[in-house]
Amino acid sequence: MAEQTKRNYKAIVSDISEGFIAVNPIFLKSFDENALKSICNAIKRKQIEIRAEPFPYDDICLIRKRSIRLQRLYTALMVIKNFAREKRFKLIY
Repeated sequence: MAEQTKRNYKAIVSDISEGFIAVNPIFLKSFDENALKSICNAIKRKQIEIRAEPFPYDDICLIRKRSIRLQRLYTALMVIKNFAREKRFKLIY
């Protein structure tokens, strides 16, 4: 029997947004369909969390950091979506 490991998807998504994890098809190979759905949901929650933070109008560095974090999450969603389409997984948005 294959041993199933419990993963903390919130921590994975946090690492993705900070740039510690690069999402690519090789990284996604170890995840099954339900795990990919959980990661997508965690990414969406993280995007909402970042957008809910007050916008730093006067600090260019913080604006850039916020934008890069949102960009990394969006890119991760697109990579996961294309990976799922290739593997014929059903991801519902």
